[in-house]
Amino acid sequence: MKHLSHPEIWFVCGSQHLYGPGPLKQVAAHAQAVAAALAASKRLPLRTVCKALLTTPDEITNVMLAANTDANCAGLILWMHTFSPAKMWIRGLNLVRKPFLHLHTQFNRDLPWGTIDMDFMNLNQAAHGDREAGFIHTRMRLGRKVVVGHWADPEVQDRIGAWMRAARAWHDWQGAKFARFGDNMRQVAVTEGDKVSAEMKLGFATNGYGVGDLVAKVDAVKDSAITALCAEYEQAYKVVPALKKGGARHDELRYSARLELGLEGFLAEGGFKGFTDTFEDLHGLRQLPGMATQRLMAAGYGFGGEGDWKTAALVRAMKVMGAGLEGGTSFMEDYTYHLAPRGHQVLGAHMLEICPSIAAGRPAAEIHPLGIGGKEDPVRLVFDAPAGPALNASLVDLGNRFRLVVNEVTAVKPPKLPKLPVARAVWECSPDFKTACAAWILAGGAHHTGYSYAVTAEMLEDFATIAGIELVAITAGTRLADFKQTLRNNEVYYHLAQGIRA
Repeated sequence: MKHLSHPEIWFVCGSQHLYGPGPLKQVAAHAQAVAAALAASKRLPLRTVCKALLTTPDEITNVMLAANTDANCAGLILWMHTFSPAKMWIRGLNLVRKPFLHLHTQFNRDLPWGTIDMDFMNLNQAAHGDREAGFIHTRMRLGRKVVVGHWADPEVQDRIGAWMRAARAWHDWQGAKFARFGDNMRQVAVTEGDKVSAEMKLGFATNGYGVGDLVAKVDAVKDSAITALCAEYEQAYKVVPALKKGGARHDELRYSARLELGLEGFLAEGGFKGFTDTFEDLHGLRQLPGMATQRLMAAGYGFGGEGDWKTAALVRAMKVMGAGLEGGTSFMEDYTYHLAPRGHQVLGAHMLEICPSIAAGRPAAEIHPLGIGGKEDPVRLVFDAPAGPALNASLVDLGNRFRLVVNEVTAVKPPKLPKLPVARAVWECSPDFKTACAAWILAGGAHHTGYSYAVTAEMLEDFATIAGIELVAITAGTRLADFKQTLRNNEVYYHLAQGIRA
């Protein structure tokens, strides 16, 4: 996956000098053992490093400042093995800018009922040490994830793993760059937004580039590179005969390869992690990039159609979250509905740009008219997405805040669609079509989404907590009356939240 870094998570244990040097040595050894076990776990996507046993305000502050300046630190796991008076943590927690998870655990799984004494009790005090920590986190209004249970419990590690994936995506966004070729589709509201606010709040930059800048890269691609990429296409996909070497439309396949290589060269040279384009601004290009965009998404780049830079950034973040997991993530659009009485379904697709990471089988490389944009027929990959649990997510700018809307869905096997020449997915919404669509519209969710079989609602909840943005989830338990009240409550909360912390 392009530009995928492998940061680490710092494991920090809290205690105090009240217990003396002997117990503190045991605490340090236990912390190292827990961190080593997490580092060795295949359930966790990032390496855990035992960073420190912290017992004084200065130690705590120094570690938090070090975390801020260490580019390889994506976040911290905090655990109070004994009792660590929380006033010691205030200065450090006021300064730390990395996300953290509070692990409420203890070193031993089982209590030694027959031998337990006060020495054991004094040493193993996480039951109230973590409550002390929890109070100060809450008093300071710090967003964090709390995971409870024994550190070796698979469910506990899975919850830590979900947070690590969110922390990695947040780490990936910090300083990330997204290229916007042209503007957004004219007169469209939801793809607009405040790019300055986004960079201040979310850490990534979006800047515009003339299509001519891209055309120069496309025109400079060498014929030998195009020939090699076309041969790769014939190995990877079911290329229709007209597009194969010697076929009547092979030149269009070669131009699609030229587009891919030019786009990839532009993105690589600029260090971009995603991009947008629009069919309304293609001056100098013969085709709207179709297969080129699909393949670049499969390589890890974020993408948003019609200039939708927020969705491009979200797709990139979701690809980072899902890295290494089964299933894929794609740019998606709720395109049209099947409203039969026995089952309401959504047909998701786009003009061209659905990522083959979500393909159920080997995609077909085909060429068909686009119908809009006034350009040559573009090459695209055509496939069905598989059945199974999935979700849609939308990042919208509400003016005073960003909102992340998430709907859990169940994808089904699409029926035969012989005349629909695009990649597609069909799904059923949770809790049901009417509730989910009404809730989505009430929340202001966009028609463009990040669609994923790999990313979970828990990961996105953790991501929203780290980012400090609003999350609105549409799940099996959603009821419209409660949902509308939640939206009203959120309006008040986010209006007042900046002044609550004092």
